[in-house]
Amino acid sequence: MKHTALIALIAIASINQSYASEKVIYGDDNRLDLFQVTNPLYKQLADSTVVLVQNSDLSQNSSGIMTVNAQSFQSLMGVCSNEPFADQPSGGFCSGSLIGKNLVLTAGHCVESMDECQSTSFVFGYAVNKRGEYPKDVAQSNVYKCSNILHTQRVGSGADFAIVQLDRDVVGHQPLKLAKSRTSNEITKGTKLVMIGHPAGLPTKVDDGASVRDASPNGYFVANTDSYGGNSGSAVFNQTTGEIEGVLVRGETDYVFRNGCYVSNRCANDGCRGEDITKASSIVPFLPASN
Repeated sequence: MKHTALIALIAIASINQSYASEKVIYGDDNRLDLFQVTNPLYKQLADSTVVLVQNSDLSQNSSGIMTVNAQSFQSLMGVCSNEPFADQPSGGFCSGSLIGKNLVLTAGHCVESMDECQSTSFVFGYAVNKRGEYPKDVAQSNVYKCSNILHTQRVGSGADFAIVQLDRDVVGHQPLKLAKSRTSNEITKGTKLVMIGHPAGLPTKVDDGASVRDASPNGYFVANTDSYGGNSGSAVFNQTTGEIEGVLVRGETDYVFRNGCYVSNRCANDGCRGEDITKASSIVPFLPASN
């Protein structure tokens, strides 16, 4: 489901209903802001990930600077004040990653048509790099538009991904590598994972506490990533190699309503349904020959 709540900014009740169809916390909440991340590999990977923002939520601030017009997570979603990241801005609706000089990988349900793609900006650097300093303005050089969709597909119980061509080559961020060997050597249960993306449209979050729970489904595998709506399209990396093992696309219910506000739904690491991640082996055949 595309998270139209962030696009339309309709009534809070409708927003919560829209988001509540995907993602959840498994075990401990392992999500970190970038200023908390010490692993240099994770920082490098995060530098090449993007948040998808509606063009209408961006405005020119001054020469070379753009503003992401965003409400706080608490205001937008009605989460409790003590919910993690409640006071941070929620400016995006999906996540993605750079996989070529001008190619972004995301979820198919995030950009199902050229109209949707062309109404979307792909923004690098939407992150909390210092405690308490939340992103509002971004460099215009870090904002890219959609030129073309090379491939998009959405199978309800299978693969869900899109490869988007940007309006120009990306400068200052290095393309990430897909696990191309998975076309002949599938990922296995227990493989350690790290996911980087934008849960609920928030600034970049790094989650390195996950692993594969079930690698058998056709087109996707199941893991226990701490993920929400907005993480759709997030790259899920192999902790050891740093290669993209897949794209987060769907999962368990996000929130539960308690005492007048919403809190994260929580499950044991091996509980609930798990989170579905489109396999790299489903994506690789659709990459351009030069990639």
